[in-house]
Formats: sequence, structure tokens, C-alpha cells
Amino acid sequence: MSAHNDDCLFCRLIRGEIPSAVVYENEQVYAFLDINPVSRGHVLIVPRDHAETLFDMRPGADAALLDAMRKVGRAVMLATGAEGLNVVQNNYKAAGQEVPHVHWHLIPRHAGDGHSPWPHGNYADTEEMGAVAAAIKSAL
Repeated sequence: MSAHNDDCLFCRLIRGEIPSAVVYENEQVYAFLDINPVSRGHVLIVPRDHAETLFDMRPGADAALLDAMRKVGRAVMLATGAEGLNVVQNNYKAAGQEVPHVHWHLIPRHAGDGHSPWPHGNYADTEEMGAVAAAIKSAL
């Protein structure tokens, strides 16, 4: 992990090499409008320090990000009249991460907007659910 990556799109935005519609920034965080929004007011929040995924972030960086998400999230809801807000974070291409710089999507939501984040399923039974929980616990 380094402070920045010369080839990273978000690092270039943070450095001002590429224009962006910045809505909030401080020493640790940079927040800007997504150019391909799910809904009007869709914001991306990124740490200034380059890390490809959540798992690569510097320990302790999460407090500043969470504070920014609360502050910006409230502002997004007020500015757009949203009734709700999705906070989405993807890691790796298989999960939908398109830019290899860890980031969070703040997506304003309105009742009946038709944006369902993902389909829901279920477990075959409580035995299957227990086996998955046990596998996760053993990996910790």
C-alpha cells in the first residue's frame, strides 16, 4: 500500500489531474459525484491513501471514512429529498468493483424507485445455515 498510485483513476482525481464534482474532502477522505449514478446525488467516498480493497486499507483509516459517510450521507438525503440511502462497498471484480481503489457508494433512494440492490435467496434449511456460519467462524 502506498499513499497514491500513479495509474489509479481515483488517485488521479484526488490529485486534481482529472476533474470531478467534489462534495466533501478532508485530509483522509475525498467524496465526489459518481459520473454514472444509480440515482441523482450518488456519491463515491474514497480514502486519499491508495488501497485496492477494504482488506488492503491501513488500520485505523475506517474512523475518518465512517464520519465522512455519516456527514455526506445526511447531506445527500437532504439535498435530493431521498427517503433512504444505500451504502455499498464492493471488493474485487467478481463483486462488481470497477476501479481498484477502495470506495463506498452513497446512493440516495426513493420509495418505488425500482433500484433493488440484489436478489435475495435463502438457505435450504437451518443445517446448511449452521454449516456456513461454522465455516466463517473457523476462517476467523
